[in-house]
Amino acid sequence: MSAPAQAIALVQALETVLRQDRGRMMAALTHRLGSVQRAEDALQEASLSAMSHWARDGLRESPQGWLIRVAFRKALDQLRTEGRDGEREAAVQQLQDLLGHEEPESIPDERLRLIFTCCHPALELKSRVALTLRTVCGLSTGEIARLFLDQEATMGQRLSRAKTKIARAGIAYAVPAPEHWEARLQAVLTTVYLIFTTGYNAAADEARDLCGEALFLARLLDALCPAQPEIEGALALMLLTEARRAARVSACGATVPPAEQDRRLWHREAEAEGRHRLEAALRRKRAGPFQIKAAISACQMAEPGPDWPQILCLYTALLPLEPTPVVRVNHAVAMAENGLLAAALATLNALQETLADFQPLHAARAAVLAMAGQTDAAWRAYEQAIALASHECDKRFLAARAARLR
Repeated sequence: MSAPAQAIALVQALETVLRQDRGRMMAALTHRLGSVQRAEDALQEASLSAMSHWARDGLRESPQGWLIRVAFRKALDQLRTEGRDGEREAAVQQLQDLLGHEEPESIPDERLRLIFTCCHPALELKSRVALTLRTVCGLSTGEIARLFLDQEATMGQRLSRAKTKIARAGIAYAVPAPEHWEARLQAVLTTVYLIFTTGYNAAADEARDLCGEALFLARLLDALCPAQPEIEGALALMLLTEARRAARVSACGATVPPAEQDRRLWHREAEAEGRHRLEAALRRKRAGPFQIKAAISACQMAEPGPDWPQILCLYTALLPLEPTPVVRVNHAVAMAENGLLAAALATLNALQETLADFQPLHAARAAVLAMAGQTDAAWRAYEQAIALASHECDKRFLAARAARLR
């Protein structure tokens, strides 16, 4: 093999290892080093060293183990240059003890601790998402910046601040204690679901499939924490939503609501798995927000059309658990679909000030006003919704709805 071909092969091999196992390696390093930033720096230096060493000695039998071991050496060198105190000396001794063993054949799976650390409620939601994508999924800073329409330097600063906050606030690299489990798990699942929805709304030509990344994280959580109904519910919700992805935009580029989608385009295997996961969660009889949302999604996919009476019951059950304005908007839509137009309009009108810039509120209000025969008011509400829509497919859908009024 020529030198250029060998170099290309080594780069590809390293990229494959990092893509498949970066999360596990980062978790193992963070566990031992006690710092996300130190772990990331050490793995980066080990990756650079791999190119020269593997070019000379060939690809190791366990490249992941080699990278972990070299990363520990890099971290040890860095610790030695930082001066001495009791904590550093203990860390140096721990790393020296680790390096006294043979190269590890397998990497302990510490990713659950890493996910809970990245998704700590002390961090802003956007920072949680970015840090999880960078640390657990291995996306580059540039890739994350493009997904959020940010500058790469801006996203780099956000990631840096998040790591600094973890260190300064003394956020434990650990799975939360039982008394904090439910709240912390909801923070993790909310982060994972936001990753999913960001991918669901991304451009069709986006290089990284965030829906796939979110499903990977949800499956990982399910494997590491089996028999947790809210994890199963979140996975079910994403699978059921993913099943409809191919039908969500029409041939003319307009959003298509579930009730009007071409069901022949639905991914039936994803739907079947989603329903199976939901049933498993509900059998545990510990209903939570993600299970209820998954049940709503399943009812939207009922034959021959959405089961609106059941959807209204489910939103009524969700409201006490998530009494947010957005849930109230969806509850109002369900009321309208069940003929409760006056109550639905009263709810939506009361939310206009709180959600003045929230496009779905104006779209929902326009639809309910149209159902109530208030054509002029519905037209004005559609105009507001169109002005606030950020995606062209939503603008086309809303424009088509408004055109029906005239």
